[in-house]
Parts: sequence; C-alpha cells; structure tokens
Amino acid sequence: MVILIIDDEAGLRRSLMAYLEDMDHEVLEAANGQEGLELLRLRRQDIGAVVVDLNMPVMDGYSFIQHAVQEVLNTPIIVLSGVGVVDDALRAMRMGAWDFITKPLHNLEILDYTLEKVLERARLVRENKLYQENLEHLVLERTAELERTRKQVMQRLSRAAEYKDNETGRHVIRVGEISGVLAKALGLPESLCEMVRICAPLHDVGKIGIPDSVLLKPGRLDPDEWKIMREHCVYGCEILGPLTDKEGARRACMEHLLFVDTEDNELLAMARAMALCHHERWDGNGYPLGLAGEDIPVEARIVSVVDVYDALKSDRPYKKSFSQEECLRLLHEGSGTQFDPRVVEAFFTNEPTIAEIYHRWKD
Repeated sequence: MVILIIDDEAGLRRSLMAYLEDMDHEVLEAANGQEGLELLRLRRQDIGAVVVDLNMPVMDGYSFIQHAVQEVLNTPIIVLSGVGVVDDALRAMRMGAWDFITKPLHNLEILDYTLEKVLERARLVRENKLYQENLEHLVLERTAELERTRKQVMQRLSRAAEYKDNETGRHVIRVGEISGVLAKALGLPESLCEMVRICAPLHDVGKIGIPDSVLLKPGRLDPDEWKIMREHCVYGCEILGPLTDKEGARRACMEHLLFVDTEDNELLAMARAMALCHHERWDGNGYPLGLAGEDIPVEARIVSVVDVYDALKSDRPYKKSFSQEECLRLLHEGSGTQFDPRVVEAFFTNEPTIAEIYHRWKD
C-alpha cells in the first residue's frame, strides 16, 4: 500500500515514513500541499491514503483537500492537527477528509490504527461501488431480456392470427416493416418508429376470434357475416387488454389518451390502438368507432394504408392479387377519404423502399 505524507516538518515526515515502511507500506513524502497534489496526480492509481498537515507554506492542507477530493475520488485523507485546533480538523473533515490525528504524535500506533480504519472504509466503498455497477449491469441485462421476450411474444401472437388465412404469415411482417418506413417518413421519433414496426403486425390479431366459415369464405360476405368480420377490431383490442366500452374508447382516441394507463406498457398500448382503429377512415365512415381525421391515432392511420396495400397485392380466398399499378391507383383515390393524405404521400415518396420490402418478404 502506498501512503503519501504531506507535512512541512522534515523530522516528523522522516519519523512517519520510517514507521510506515516498517509496517511494509511504500511511502511518498511532500513538504507542502502543492508538492503533495502533484504526487497524488502522478500516482493516483497507487496511493491508498494521504496523511496531511493543515498549516503549511505554498499550499496549506485545506487547499490540498479541496483539490484532492475533486480530482481523486474516494482516496482516504487523514488530517494531522495540532492540539487545541480540533475545530480546524473538523472543518477539514467537512471539506472531505476522512479522519484526523492530533499533534504531537507520541504514539505512532494511533497512526496505524487510524490508517486501518480508513483503508477498511475505502475497501468497503470500492466493493459497494463494484456491487452497484454489477447490479446496474445485471438490471440492464434482465430488462433487455424481458424486452426481447415481450417483442417475441408479440411477434408470435401476430403470426398466430395470420396463419388462419395466410399460411406463410408474411403479411404481418410486411405490414410491420412498411409501417416503420412510413412512420419515419412522417417524422415520428426514432423510438416510436421502432414501436410502430414492432406493433403493426398485431393489427389483425382479433381475427383469432372470427369463425373460419367467415374468415376463409371464398367470396363476398353477406351482411350478417360482414357484421361478424367487423368485430375483429374489438376482439383484437380486447385480446391485448381490457376494453370497457366503445364510447369510452372513442372519447379517449379523440383526446389522444387511448389506453394510456398504469397497467399498459407502451408497446401494448400502441398495438391496441392499431388493432381497434386500423379500419377507421379519414372521412369518419369507418368502424368500429367512426373516428375521423386526426382523431384516429397516427399509428392506426399508417397501418390502414399499409394493410390495404398489402391486401390488394396479395391473393386471398375471395380474390386474386392486384397489379402494382392498380394498387397505387386505389391508394391515390382513397387519399383524403379513406386514408390520411400525409400517409399516402409518404407511401408514394417511399415506393421504391416499400417495393423492395414486399419483394423480400413475398409469399
């Protein structure tokens, strides 16, 4: 252990150094605070403790302590204080010193005892810091693991619904990837863009609750079947969390407070908004809430465009796929009525990227 002795009395320094060297310590010496500070800066990784006088020329002990506690954290500092000036020693401790010894020092074992105390305290401080750092690292690892697990569960759940009417499940992947592109194009924060990409595949999770006789019917649905099919929005919302009533959800959407509560995490809240509102229309003629314009959550407005595009481009039990030109024409025609014009504009601006995503995840 390296001990730094700072005192302007040469005889006292020699006595302290000889005693500490006999105790198997390596000892450095300085005649004033400035010399001591330079040594501390030079050997900061080695010095285990400092013994410093208060009244010295050039730089006194108070100034040394003030600099030392700022530049070298958690290095034990023991003050040497003359008899009758205990108040000065206490002042030094308030500045950051760890302990004090009064002069004249007749029994050097007092120094040994005081050093043992501060060095043990320093050891505990280091161990506690290491424990805190390890704990923080462990918490970050566990949090990341939980986040990965939550995302995986959401992905599996989205594909569970899609397998009912699309055996590859790639529709939900395309919807997620393209929705993320449009979210970025609309200027949403990066964190929200990633959430949109993750949550969008869950927009049709409510199809789990739709009978196969309706969902897989090879032809147009009759009015009763269509009524059943429309319920998949509510089913999806309820699968991801409780839905008290449609009117309450409608008010929450219009006030931009949809599902913001202590029981929902952000991903589930966004996924529920998408599931419930992706068939709302910009002109207010959609379902199940009849929302219009910006009362519809932006994430649902994005998914609405992407879902229709991908459905048009894909084979379904009731239709064959449309050409790219026909898909783009129908999106353009729906701008301002079925779709948010800004989302449609973002779609056309990013058409090359979207086409590449569709090709990469083609059924």
